[in-house]
Amino acid sequence: MIANSTVSPPAAPNKWLVLATLAFGTFMATLDSSIVNIALPTIRRELNAGDSVEWVVLSYLLTTTSTLLIMGKLSDWLGRRPMYITGFVIFVLGSLLCGLSWNSASLIGFRVVQGLGASMIFAIAPAIISDTFTPAERGQALGLMGAIVAAGSSTGPVVGGLLLGKFGWSSIFFVNVPIGLIAIWRASVVLPASPKQPRQPFDLVGAGLFLVGVTTLLTGLDFGPEPDYGWSHPLVLGLLGTGVVLLVLFFFWEGRTPAPMLQLSLFRIRPYTSAILAAWLGFVASGGNLFIIPFFLQQLLGFTPQMAGLVLLSGPLTLSIIAPIGGYLSSRVSTRWLASTGLMLTAAGYFSFSFLSADWVWQDVVWRSSLVSFGFALFQSPNSSSALNAAPLAQRGVASSVIAFMRNMGLVVGIALAAAVWYSTRNQYAMSHQIDPASPVAQLVGMRYVYWAMTALILTAAAVSFSRGSVNTRTREPEVAGEGVSTLAG
Repeated sequence: MIANSTVSPPAAPNKWLVLATLAFGTFMATLDSSIVNIALPTIRRELNAGDSVEWVVLSYLLTTTSTLLIMGKLSDWLGRRPMYITGFVIFVLGSLLCGLSWNSASLIGFRVVQGLGASMIFAIAPAIISDTFTPAERGQALGLMGAIVAAGSSTGPVVGGLLLGKFGWSSIFFVNVPIGLIAIWRASVVLPASPKQPRQPFDLVGAGLFLVGVTTLLTGLDFGPEPDYGWSHPLVLGLLGTGVVLLVLFFFWEGRTPAPMLQLSLFRIRPYTSAILAAWLGFVASGGNLFIIPFFLQQLLGFTPQMAGLVLLSGPLTLSIIAPIGGYLSSRVSTRWLASTGLMLTAAGYFSFSFLSADWVWQDVVWRSSLVSFGFALFQSPNSSSALNAAPLAQRGVASSVIAFMRNMGLVVGIALAAAVWYSTRNQYAMSHQIDPASPVAQLVGMRYVYWAMTALILTAAAVSFSRGSVNTRTREPEVAGEGVSTLAG
């Protein structure tokens, strides 16, 4: 009997349970990104933060963006499951410390800790999905994750407003602690073991160049549109110049070091490079829209902040509904056609915004925002799935983090670009017509130029997306999810 018995291999974890666990964590991290904004006026008043209150948001954004690539590389090296769980532990600890902050400086410092944890979560979650699901299923899984991200973004202001009114600003951070502990427990139970690459020396020089280069570049982009600085200010020019030089040195170093943090050969894979470039252009346009539309609603249409928030829900709600559909279609329709068609719809939405007028009603904004989000939802999930399918397994953690980095970098560049176009065209129009730059007519002219610029960006992204090649995923990994997961589990 003993001789005839066989030992069954360990059962593969339920892939949908893995997805649900990752979705829970992603929702929480995304919620925290949007929940803080509504509390900034209260934090500014109660902590006497003054203008430095903007760094409560910027410190989190800069930390997350500048460390994404590093976290992706570490996940390839140390394993994605332990890195993801560690990220959640750091995120929960940072949330607790943020709630205990006694002044603006301590809150900004603890937001850096929170941002480090969020960076691990954002960088590694798509890679775990890619490890767990077959290439044909990844689009659907990533589409569901896109819906979760949209739900977190849209829920944040609502939940933040309720907590702020009942329990004060610290509650928006304390709420993460019990929920985060549950997420850590579920991740430790559900997530499968992940592959580790052979140990190599960590590229400290490359990591340092990337970290400092991205941080200085993003700081310069944040300061550039500020009235107190401007794009010609020596500090802004110094930050931008330093950031560009350091990032050029980073790529120079990565091409010559024997154990690079970022394998530049990854960018020779045409479907991957096309996907991340199209994503970057798309998020640049998204950042510009996120910057402009609140000013239009509140300053020119006279909406209250609460009314403006309700109107702006139309975009995330549409995204949360359509993103799973886009993911479902990605395994049935060619990515180049589906993603490019989505971008064309998004371009149509932005172009329709270029006709904005001071006599619009809320319906005029809602249908345009819905059209923009409808198209972007059809693009985003298939595009991310295409990029991860094209990336070799050994580099998937870095490939995943590059996608997340392009998203964050695109949003920051988009805000800076929109501010630059808006302010310059508005001021030029006001000067030529001898009117106040703050007048509704001048403001509208500047905003229309922004939406024309965003339409051009999305049309360029559509052309890049359509030019992508194809990748034979069968040669890269097992096609059966169970085989892939059992291999990952060892």
